Amino acid sequence: MHQTRLPDTVRQAARARRGREPGVLEPARTALLVIDMQNAFLAPGAPLETPAARSIVDNINRLAAAMRQAGGRVVWITTTLAPAGSARDWIYLTDFVGGDRRETIRAALRPGSDHHRLWPGLEARDGDLACVKDRFSPFSPGASDLDAMLRGAGIDHLVIAGTLTDVCCECTARDAMMLNYRVTVVEDANAAGTDEDHLRGLTTVARLFADVATTDEVVARLGGV
Repeated sequence: MHQTRLPDTVRQAARARRGREPGVLEPARTALLVIDMQNAFLAPGAPLETPAARSIVDNINRLAAAMRQAGGRVVWITTTLAPAGSARDWIYLTDFVGGDRRETIRAALRPGSDHHRLWPGLEARDGDLACVKDRFSPFSPGASDLDAMLRGAGIDHLVIAGTLTDVCCECTARDAMMLNYRVTVVEDANAAGTDEDHLRGLTTVARLFADVATTDEVVARLGGV
C-alpha cells in the first residue's frame, strides 16, 4: 500500500473551501465504483502491472462488503479496448503508446484474455453490477452505460476505489462531479504507479472534485465499524 498520505493541510484547505465536513452516506443513494482491478494491472509481469494495486484488494473487499450490508450498490468497472481501426479506436493508443506495446495492451484488455479478467482475490458477489468502459473515465461520451445505470438505480453519491489513482480513478471522479454526482475517493483503496503519482491524483481531486477519505472513514459513514 502507498506510504504517501494526503497531507492534512490539503484536506483541511479543501474542507474549509467547502465550508463543511463529510456527512453520513445514504446507502440507498450510494455506489462503490471499483475501477480496473483486472489481471492486466495486478498480475505480476502483466503489461500494465501496478504492484501497489495488489495491496488494496483487502480494503476494496471490505468496502464492498460494507456497502452491500448497508444497502448500497457495488459496481465492478473494467476496461475493454476496441480493435484497431474500429469506430471506437482511441487516440491514446495510436498517439501515446508506441511500438509493440500498443498491441500488447490491446490484447491484454480484450474479452477472453486472462489479463482482462478481475483479479481473483476480489470478492465480487451476485447482485453486484458490472460496467465495461473503453476510455479512462466511464463517463466519457460513449465510453459506457454507467451514468444511465446509476441514474436508474437512484444513485447520486459515488465512492471510488481502484487503479490508477491519477488516471482512470481521477478522470472518473472529475467527470462524475461534472455530472452532479457527489464523490468520495478512498485514499487507501486506490493505487498508482508510484507514491508521487498517487499523491498527485489525490491532491487534484481533493481540491475541487471529491472528498478524500480512508477505508475506515467510509465504512463508519456507512454505519459500520
